[in-house]
Amino acid sequence: MDCTTITFEVDEHVATITLDRPDSLNSFNDVMAAEMTWAWGTVRDSDDIHVAVLQANGERAFSTGLDVTGSTDWFVKPNIWNTFDPGALLSPKFHHKVWKPVVVAVHGMCAGGGQYFVNEADIVICSDDAQFFDPHANGGIVSALEPIGMLNRGVPLGDVLRWALMGTEERITADTALRLGLVSEVVPRADLRARARAIAESIAARDPRAIQGTIRAIWESLDMTRTMAIQNGMAYTHIGNAPRGERNVRPNGKPTFR
Repeated sequence: MDCTTITFEVDEHVATITLDRPDSLNSFNDVMAAEMTWAWGTVRDSDDIHVAVLQANGERAFSTGLDVTGSTDWFVKPNIWNTFDPGALLSPKFHHKVWKPVVVAVHGMCAGGGQYFVNEADIVICSDDAQFFDPHANGGIVSALEPIGMLNRGVPLGDVLRWALMGTEERITADTALRLGLVSEVVPRADLRARARAIAESIAARDPRAIQGTIRAIWESLDMTRTMAIQNGMAYTHIGNAPRGERNVRPNGKPTFR
């Protein structure tokens, strides 16, 4: 695909997706949504890709959500029952079924719908200048989908409500994001991309079938009772783990399944 709002590169089993609308603070429009849909489908369907990294160009922002200067008729339809959540096109897991690791590297502002890119990531790291906030309340707009996704990540209810209700006055700093579990690591801005790449390469070196089964079992458990999740996880261990007698051994002596 000839992309204009993102760049897509694959090297050593790692796909790097870079949001590339820096003049618009990497806000998303219908074109970016279509290109992200293609990118996630490519990651999902290419066996040579083991891990994806999502990052953004520009100095000021990772993403400020929906491009409010553009049209919304690509997801808001005259028939309300045909209106859909634009996050379905931007996020990898529940719509696109990407069960490969996604590492997200956030810098600068991550505002409103920019949270779509974060909520379904497997590992989120950020630079020390990152700020997470939600401008919906400033414009009298209901904020529901992004904060619900934050709750699924385990961010405490009270902190999600502060984020959603206080608009641009409530900014989650990098240190606070680490404390809340919204990110798992904070690094200097200059080190952000290299650190995300190092994490991705470490995971990409492992057995991709085992990694994908692990991710799928864990994410699907969020919609299940504990008993159902354990049963589902047990089924995935049978599917993904070959009998011990069918193991092969890598040159480093570590076993791998075939």
